[in-house]
Amino acid sequence: MTRRPTLAVVGATGAVGTVMLQILSQHADIWGEIRLIASPRSAGRKLAVRGVEVEVAALSEEAFDGVDIAMFDVPDEVAAQWAPIAAAKGAVVVDNSAAFRMDPEVPLVVPEVNPHAARVRPRGIVSNPNCTTLSMIVALGALHAEFGLRELVVSSYQAVSGAGRAGVDALRRQTSLVAGTELGNNPGDVRRAVGDDTGPFPEPVALNVVPWVGSLAEDGWSSEEMKVRDETRKILGLPRLKVAVTCVRVPVVTTHSLTVHARFQDEVTVDRAREILATAPGVVLFDDPAAGEFPTPADVVGTDPTWVGRVRRALDDATALELFVCGDNLRKGAALNTAQIAELVAAEIIRAS
Repeated sequence: MTRRPTLAVVGATGAVGTVMLQILSQHADIWGEIRLIASPRSAGRKLAVRGVEVEVAALSEEAFDGVDIAMFDVPDEVAAQWAPIAAAKGAVVVDNSAAFRMDPEVPLVVPEVNPHAARVRPRGIVSNPNCTTLSMIVALGALHAEFGLRELVVSSYQAVSGAGRAGVDALRRQTSLVAGTELGNNPGDVRRAVGDDTGPFPEPVALNVVPWVGSLAEDGWSSEEMKVRDETRKILGLPRLKVAVTCVRVPVVTTHSLTVHARFQDEVTVDRAREILATAPGVVLFDDPAAGEFPTPADVVGTDPTWVGRVRRALDDATALELFVCGDNLRKGAALNTAQIAELVAAEIIRAS
């Protein structure tokens, strides 16, 4: 009989881990044993996976004994410490943190764009891109394969769940404070109502947009903006691609949106771009503004694809396209892409068995 790989889900009790367990229950059953691993304080909890109650084990070296593939959804510092340990125990690690994304010996993989990269993993680790990058890269990769991307200008409109449960809690708390009021008409009135507790955000996010995501990088850029730039270059194999990014937090619970200005090598047509997007794996083209049809987070949340609308050729540049894209940052932006990478590696193991 064909051997089915043993899978470990590290960080199973977190926000993305919860979505991961849903996805494992929805996808084809290619796995043998599925182990759930989390911090010691979560050990002993029981969670349902594929209709079976599984007890959560504490993160330890022994937890990786006999594991073929380990999917990590933990903070960067935890991944940096434990992913090499899991790899040394013989597991292929698929890591959703930022700890290894730009390591030249760790492939950064989006299965619809560069699945071949997952086969070369000198450190035994494959990285999952940032949720913002993933919200656009499937559509962008399909267009790049046809037209040849040469420049990218992006603005993101990022959901608060990108900051974890604390981000969602902050938005819900702030929303309850401003709901049913006349706030938002005078300088500082929202800030006074919210108070100093803005959660993981530098400013109130309710009735507001915050043009800052991440930590301070060089020359006024944020770490999130640099991630989108660096990761797009690595995934597409374009190390000199010109990229400019502005990341903005908006009062949406889940699903990131982006405006994309993409310049290509040669003249483009909207008709051909629409044909490409309509047939690209992992993309839904939803684009009829006259009928009020374009993607919004309220409709895209909970779905797997990248949704694309507002496809236009730039008014002043025949080589450029303008797009609006939405993607659920907890599904394709994190858990789904991680699961898809793990399935690529599992297929290798099954073929070899």
